[in-house]
Amino acid sequence: MASEAHGADEGGLVFHPMDQFELKSVFGDGPIGMFTISNATIWMALAIICVVIMMVLGSSRRAIVPGRAQSIAELAYGFIYKMVEDVAGKDAVKFFPYIMTLFMFIVFANFLGLIPMAFTTTAHFAVTVVLALLVFLTVTAVGFIKNGTKFLALFWVSSAPLALRPVLAVIEIISYFVRPVSHSIRLAGNVMAGHAVIKVFAAFAAALVVKEIPTAVGAIVTPLSILGITALYALEVLVAFIQAYVFAILTCVYLRDALHPSH
Repeated sequence: MASEAHGADEGGLVFHPMDQFELKSVFGDGPIGMFTISNATIWMALAIICVVIMMVLGSSRRAIVPGRAQSIAELAYGFIYKMVEDVAGKDAVKFFPYIMTLFMFIVFANFLGLIPMAFTTTAHFAVTVVLALLVFLTVTAVGFIKNGTKFLALFWVSSAPLALRPVLAVIEIISYFVRPVSHSIRLAGNVMAGHAVIKVFAAFAAALVVKEIPTAVGAIVTPLSILGITALYALEVLVAFIQAYVFAILTCVYLRDALHPSH
C-alpha cells in the first residue's frame, strides 16, 4: 500500500492499485505453478503460524489468572462457540473446530494483509473459492449423511401453496448452488476493494512532491489524502474482523440447513 508517484518520466501520478495483488514466485521469476512457493504461500503460512501461536502457545499454560494471549484466545473460543450453538444449534457443536479454524485463519489473513507492503491472501478468489467450496461440500455431505433423501426437503417449501412449490423448488436449488459463489466473492471483493482504494489514496498522498502538480494543489491534496488513508485504514481494520465473522456465521447458517433441512 505504498504510495506511487512518478515524475516527468511517467507524466505525473500513475496509479497501479491492483499491483499489490500480483502473485510472485519467492524463488526466481518463473511462472506460477501448482507447487510454486509464492508470496501467497508465505503469507498464508504466516497466518497459520499466528493462529498456532495465539491459540496453542498462548493458552498452553492455562493459568487461573490468564495473561493477555490466553485472554484473547479464550475470548475468541467463547465467541465462536456461542455463535455456532446459537445459529446452528447444539447438535452442530461437533463442527465447532472446523468453523473456529476457518474464522481464525481468515481473520489473521485479513489483519496480516493490513501490514504495509504485505500480501493479502483473502483478496484472491483462488483462496476464498477453495474455502467456500470446502464449506459447500462439507455441508452437502453432512446433509445427506444425516438425513438421507430427506435432505432434499430443503428445496421443497411445504408451507407455500402447492402451485408455487415447483417454482420455489427451482429457485431454492439455484440459490443453493450459488452459495459458494456469493460466499467467496463477498470476502474477496470486500477485502480487495478496500485495499485498492487505500492504494489510490496513497498515490494522491505524494501529490506534494510531483513536479507536474502545482505546489498549492499538492499542499491541499496531500494532507487530505493522508486523512483519507487513516480513515480507510481504520475502516479496513473493522472490515477485516467483520468479513471473517460473516464467513463463519454463513457457514453456521448453511450447517443449520443441512442438519435441519425441513422448512
